[in-house]
Amino acid sequence: MRVLVDVPAADATRWRNAVATAYPEGDFLPDDADDADVLVAWRPRADRFVRTRVRRAIFNLGAGVDALLALPTLPTDVPVYRLTDAGMARQMAQYATAAVLRAFRELDAYAAQQRAGLWRARPPRDEAAFGVAVLGLGVLGRAVVDALRPFGFALHGWTRTPATVPGVTVHAGADALRDCLAHAHVCICLLPSTPATRDLLDATRLAWMPRGAHLVNLARGELVVDADLLGLLDGGHLAGATLDVFRDEPLPAAHPFWHHPAITITPHVSAATLHEASAAQVADGIRALAEGREPPGRVDRAHGY
Repeated sequence: MRVLVDVPAADATRWRNAVATAYPEGDFLPDDADDADVLVAWRPRADRFVRTRVRRAIFNLGAGVDALLALPTLPTDVPVYRLTDAGMARQMAQYATAAVLRAFRELDAYAAQQRAGLWRARPPRDEAAFGVAVLGLGVLGRAVVDALRPFGFALHGWTRTPATVPGVTVHAGADALRDCLAHAHVCICLLPSTPATRDLLDATRLAWMPRGAHLVNLARGELVVDADLLGLLDGGHLAGATLDVFRDEPLPAAHPFWHHPAITITPHVSAATLHEASAAQVADGIRALAEGREPPGRVDRAHGY
């Protein structure tokens, strides 16, 4: 297979080396190639599909494909495949579990008491009465509920179509979101960014969560309406938010999220893309394609993931 790798310049050499190592039988092409069987890409240059005819497949070096699908020159006759795990699920489960346990054990409240010099025990909580809702039950969402299951929380999940997940009450379809959020003392957002999900968590829907609930956004920043989240935190309906993703990244220095006492910020690190593991998954996909098999992770463009 003739392979072209297109990633931002800062990481280009490392990605090319990783993919070439994982797929040594490949014929790797220079950046100015006008024809390739396979494109391996992360946020490819805007004119890539004008400059290069990709014939067989496009492999996206990430689970989210919103930036790739937004390119107006993306060919409609070439299948797109995304990473389905490549080490991200384990990391996401670790991060989500830490956020849920911090909320359940009220560690932020204890930190505030420490700053105030207060020695005051808070009443213990019942895990079975503490609802955790995961929005999005794909590979990452299921890894999160698997990690949370042993703690005994009341687990809920929301998905576009009906699904069965052991130990999870699944709410399917747009009309079921309100009931799902009503059980969410912690809501973990793992939805893809699509026209249907952008601005999904606005003032109305965030207010469906119980008073004192926490939001954890590990998906895309544009799924949450920033001003509405701030309003519900300032008004006391929500107790806190853990945010790893933002509409603009890096988060602008003047953004009010930086200094809000109820918000914890991390710089898009909940599930880092691992070069070697990702390259190995892509290499397996290219081999499957060469052998006439369907690689995993094919993107449904109509739904955006």
